[in-house]
Amino acid sequence: MDTLGGQTCPVCAKKTLTLSESEIEVPYFGTLLVFGMNCSDCGFKKGDVEAAEQKEPCKWTFEVAGKDDLSIRVIKSSEATVKLGTIGSIDPGPSSEGYVTNVEGLITRMKEQVEHLRDSAEEEEDKEKARTVLKKIMRVFGGNDTLKITIEDPSGNSAIISDKAKKEKLK
Repeated sequence: MDTLGGQTCPVCAKKTLTLSESEIEVPYFGTLLVFGMNCSDCGFKKGDVEAAEQKEPCKWTFEVAGKDDLSIRVIKSSEATVKLGTIGSIDPGPSSEGYVTNVEGLITRMKEQVEHLRDSAEEEEDKEKARTVLKKIMRVFGGNDTLKITIEDPSGNSAIISDKAKKEKLK
């Protein structure tokens, strides 16, 4: 991993930002470049992944059908939109990050967002909707419910590494 410290942070403007870059090989996908920024002063962080070679825009779909599917590798670029069935979506934007995780990690990110919404909701109806979504997530984690995952990536730098995943060109 290559790192460069002492850079100016875009948030706090102090020279406490560390830039990092590494290259990893992902079976059935190829070489990935993993980039990161981390400020030791204000806590700002941002990461992204890019394929080392040019990829075409793509759409991946995958049905989580049991506990074994939770360990399947997922690569999400900062430009990708992730849809988790009726649970919700992770949309790209200025603060969107790219990362390498697994299905469980992807769902856990959504779970944390729903928990935050539940805890900050003022209306009881909104709290109940969040609790319903959290129950569905826990059923998926327990292997008692299914969940369709869709990743649409105009950069082509995302993937679901499984023979059960379907890839098609993004329209």
